[in-house]
Amino acid sequence: MIEYLDTLDTKLFAFLNGIHSPFFDRIMWFVSGVPQWFPLYLLVIGWVIFRYRRRSILIILALILLIVLSDQISVQIKLSVDRLRPCNDPDIRPWVHIVKGYCSGRFGFVSSHAANSFAWAVFTALLLKNRYYTFFILIWATVISYSRIYLGVHFPGDVLGGILLGVMLGYGVYWLYGFAEKKIKKLYKGQAQADACAS
Repeated sequence: MIEYLDTLDTKLFAFLNGIHSPFFDRIMWFVSGVPQWFPLYLLVIGWVIFRYRRRSILIILALILLIVLSDQISVQIKLSVDRLRPCNDPDIRPWVHIVKGYCSGRFGFVSSHAANSFAWAVFTALLLKNRYYTFFILIWATVISYSRIYLGVHFPGDVLGGILLGVMLGYGVYWLYGFAEKKIKKLYKGQAQADACAS
């Protein structure tokens, strides 16, 4: 069963990675970068601060926790599974389309790009509850995830695994944020009642 899935994954990778052009090489190289998206992250954080005011500190802490968990868990899974990236696999490397000779690390399952982008997308979509933003951010995360296949650094299975991890963490940290928010509100309410009784 595992061998069948691996063969299927390789065939799907060959199809998707085989669709390329110089124009899309540049696009996917840009999309897959991290610094390019800092303005987007800052814009969302600014939106959160403007909209939630006092709660924004807790939300930003939740976002930091989310990305640290997503990045580190995905790295640990890579080290545990030891699945070679397509660009590092000697059996298929000769025909893999690799852009600018970029191959990243040795192992690929799961994709940290996919995990991080979907963790961010799911958490912020649940938080902001804006359908236009939700549509945009999910498309954004999907394109980033696909770019990893296009660049030859991940199999589709690596990306799907990263997406699943990111979605679970996005929902999980959002639940944790909601739980912490309720506890803080309850604490403030109790303190306010105690102050009222004392006065």
